[in-house]
Amino acid sequence: MLIDTHSHIYEPEFDNDREEALQRCIDSNVGLLLLPAIDNQSYQRMFDLALSRPDMVRPMMGLHPTSINENPHWQRDLALVEQYLQHPPQGIERFVGVGEIGLDFYWSQEYKEEQIEAFKSQIEMSIKYNLPIVVHTRNAWEEMCEILEQFAGRGVRGILHAYSDGIESYQRLKKCGDFLFGIGGVVTFKKSSLAQTLAEMELSDIVLETDCPYLTPVPHRGQRNESSYVKYICKKVAEIKNTDYQTVESITTQNAKRVFNL
Repeated sequence: MLIDTHSHIYEPEFDNDREEALQRCIDSNVGLLLLPAIDNQSYQRMFDLALSRPDMVRPMMGLHPTSINENPHWQRDLALVEQYLQHPPQGIERFVGVGEIGLDFYWSQEYKEEQIEAFKSQIEMSIKYNLPIVVHTRNAWEEMCEILEQFAGRGVRGILHAYSDGIESYQRLKKCGDFLFGIGGVVTFKKSSLAQTLAEMELSDIVLETDCPYLTPVPHRGQRNESSYVKYICKKVAEIKNTDYQTVESITTQNAKRVFNL
């Protein structure tokens, strides 16, 4: 069985064919989808899906870094994250992680301090509630490494979502805690440098993800992404690592089960 460790299948892009997309997952042997949260504009959609399909999906809770930008109420929204971690909605047994959290300085450099404060606060929550973090990083790898190094030795663990930096950051981040690295559709792109980095990474350090409906892998690049496409990522990883599909499937699934306590 494959696990898509990062799926936004609850988003409106799937409103017309969500059940069909879930069936395509089953047909592709993708048995479990992990749902990172974004912000309070989308929590209820995620909850509704988790309640309707507990056989296939597991939700997380967190505040995305870009949802802090231009948001005068971000501290209130951050408090809501902890409220949900303390008391999940009725019918949801638990959240499997604190995510999607992190740093994103691509769109604006104006909210760095706020993003860093929110990120550190949510790392503290993950330690308090003994949950892994799922970390979004864009145009902020140096800052990300520095912050996670501050938490080294405190039990912080999780996934570096959509890993896109080099082997040096990979080695540096591994020393910060029990971290795995999310490999997604970018690895299938012809001009991606991620393939070269992945060749030097250990299979025991990676999980597979789609980030659907974004970052669609080849051969569907340019179209909407969906969780069933994690099979293309598995195939590409096997090619890069010079091993077979079943080996990548087995190891990455066990990695995901361990870090998320599934």
